[in-house]
Amino acid sequence: MSKVQGGMKCVKYLLFIFNFIFWLSGLLVLAVGLWLRFDPNTVELLTGDGAPDTFFIAVYILLGAGGLMMIVGFFGCFGAVRESQCLLASFFACLLIIFGAEIAAGVFGFINKKQIVEEVQKFYSSSIADVSNPNDTAIAVIYHQTLNCCGGSTSDTSTTLCAEAEENTQDCLTAISDFFDEKLHTIGYIGIGIAGVMVIGMIFSMVLCCAIRNNREVI
Repeated sequence: MSKVQGGMKCVKYLLFIFNFIFWLSGLLVLAVGLWLRFDPNTVELLTGDGAPDTFFIAVYILLGAGGLMMIVGFFGCFGAVRESQCLLASFFACLLIIFGAEIAAGVFGFINKKQIVEEVQKFYSSSIADVSNPNDTAIAVIYHQTLNCCGGSTSDTSTTLCAEAEENTQDCLTAISDFFDEKLHTIGYIGIGIAGVMVIGMIFSMVLCCAIRNNREVI
């Protein structure tokens, strides 16, 4: 027999629906993480000896968060259906931990955003510094083709590698900054949306958990 009646029964099913949405959100985060990790443009820009790995570290954290969200969402659904105080309290604790980790990761990403861009720009600049090195030249060409840019600054577009570039071609330092700004903004918008969903989930889980406890005390 159900331990909750009336309005709390509505909360129970709302929590179940929420957890299913939360599970789907975890799947979305996982998909975005995989896209960022295996996106051909990103992979081409960040492979090779000496390439910075800060961006991929953030992506691996995102993949871990997505997998954890899917697991927590599943147990949240089970806890709502079974009306288990223990599972609901554990679900609330997990959401609180994930929420805190997401805030910490967001702050870390915001603080290190400039560093990520600067590391990639430095990597590119070093690749065009010595055009006699075939490996460095190949790296520079990948950046030029992927970002439709050329040169470390406007004045560099007259160098050997940029001899055939169009006159109004964007310099690669600016192109790199724009490229990673777009990627990081995507992560930020998804993070804000999921944070809002988690707050709703924590409220629902606590309301239902308290209702179950109160019903037990009455019985």
